[in-house]
Amino acid sequence: MGHGSGKQDNAGDGEPSVRLQMPGQDQPIGDGSDRKLSRHWGSTVFEPQRELSGATNPDAGSSSFRSVGSPGGHGHGPEKELTLFALRLAVLEKAASGVGALGFIWATVVLLGGFAITLDKADFWVVTVILLIEGARIFTRSHELEWQHQSATWSLADAGRSSFRALRSFLLWSPTSSLHDATGKNRVPPCSSPAVAGQGRRRRWVFLSRNAVGRGLYWLQLLSAAACVSLSLSRLARQDYGDIAKGDTDRRNRKAALNLFYGAALAEAAMFLVEKAYWEWKVSFRRLLEEVNRDCGFGPSGLVAVRRFFYDAYSRCINGSVFDGLRMDFVSFASDLLASDNSRDEQLVGARILRSFVSTPRFSGETLRKVGTSAPVVERLLEMLTWEEKRKKKKKNPAEEELRLAAAEVVSKLAGKKQNALRVAAIPGAMESISSLLYNSTGAEEDGVSPFHLLGLLILKKLARDHDNCGKIGNTRGLLPKVIDFTGAGKDLLLREDPAAETQLLAVKRSLQLVKRLASTTGQTGKVLRKEISEVVFTVGNIREILQHGGRHTALQQLAVGILTSLAMDGDARESIGCTGGVA
Repeated sequence: MGHGSGKQDNAGDGEPSVRLQMPGQDQPIGDGSDRKLSRHWGSTVFEPQRELSGATNPDAGSSSFRSVGSPGGHGHGPEKELTLFALRLAVLEKAASGVGALGFIWATVVLLGGFAITLDKADFWVVTVILLIEGARIFTRSHELEWQHQSATWSLADAGRSSFRALRSFLLWSPTSSLHDATGKNRVPPCSSPAVAGQGRRRRWVFLSRNAVGRGLYWLQLLSAAACVSLSLSRLARQDYGDIAKGDTDRRNRKAALNLFYGAALAEAAMFLVEKAYWEWKVSFRRLLEEVNRDCGFGPSGLVAVRRFFYDAYSRCINGSVFDGLRMDFVSFASDLLASDNSRDEQLVGARILRSFVSTPRFSGETLRKVGTSAPVVERLLEMLTWEEKRKKKKKNPAEEELRLAAAEVVSKLAGKKQNALRVAAIPGAMESISSLLYNSTGAEEDGVSPFHLLGLLILKKLARDHDNCGKIGNTRGLLPKVIDFTGAGKDLLLREDPAAETQLLAVKRSLQLVKRLASTTGQTGKVLRKEISEVVFTVGNIREILQHGGRHTALQQLAVGILTSLAMDGDARESIGCTGGVA
């Protein structure tokens, strides 16, 4: 029974049909082992969650992926290929820089200092040209790294702007089936506005000009290295450093000094060219960045985030220890972007990385553990949920809308784990932040239901599995009446068969599930909650509508009956139920 409704719920939030709902069985995707996990939870809210073996928790995907770039894991994340690549490049770069520094000191102190007046004209100018070329290459090298890193940062802004189309498609076309879609497959027709098109062309020209500067520096380095190789090989092959007169002690070591310098210059330039060849092989031919992007499931717009991550890791290896980049992983990288106050584009990319990882079974277990044990990250995510409320008087920003949506999805995944749910609820103002999603009107269809509403109800439903959280939900001002508003299905909605009604019916179902959990709470907290629920004037009336006209939706009727059964434990609620026609 209830097959139609069960099918609808699976498409919406991936949970079991209500006809199978029993205490302890209502679990979200990836949380099917809650009963097995219970014996591994810490004794306090802030104690890190202990990992399970792949045999005991297959749903979490940790058997194939225990660590998102964590050195302590038995496996490694997709970013490990990038950090190892950055390490190898940094070793070559630092080795070349060391040999170059030695050659520079040798040339200035020994050759131009000690043998300046004894050098032949050809060697004097060759040494001088090599020093100038190497100095220019070192200068352009440092600036090329800056330009490449900045280019990746500029690309983040382009990715953020392009992702707004996916958000608009998400909000207007399929809020139910796309709730956890991180691939951005939906597309909308290109904007036909001349102003918007002109802005896009200007941004594209600016980006191309900036990218041309980086490519120019890159080719300048290659040419300078090739010139050093050519000059050094030419002088080493000829060995015509001038004749030494018999008994001339001032020039007897000149040949060895020149050979050492030309050898050092040749070695430095050769190592640099090997580094560049290795770079081109991995990036241009093996398509390492694209491969990592596919492995992570970020989609086309995620490539700029992968590129930015690589340049961050490479910069750490160059500026500090060569092993500094190995400590980076996508979760910490996304968390840093999320905490950044530089731009919304960086925050959006960080939120999208976390959303993609928590929605992928292979990565979700370790990602949720890392995010859940980081109080600043959880606080930032909860803060983002309220941004729309704080900026109602301002012009709506599509970046903030998608940012809030991604943050809400991450919080909904966090709430699916008991230990993380306790940490989320323990943050001051968490319930108020979550309840702000229920008041959001962005992307709402004619029925008034938006993806933010669905995510808000889903988060509250998961949090309500804990007894203390039920009390916090009840104590949040205005939250209970707002939740009960979503239980109002109405006769027309219950009798409709078109797919457009699925979104609103999903909101009704989640709100009924939440109210049922609150009403069935035990102890003094449950007594207070039942009293408050029964005092909301629309509670019994909405339930009556479902019982009278919800014959097509057996699951909703079962939830309604469960709510009435729980409310009947309170004397005042029994009286209210009895006085409502069509229920008693």
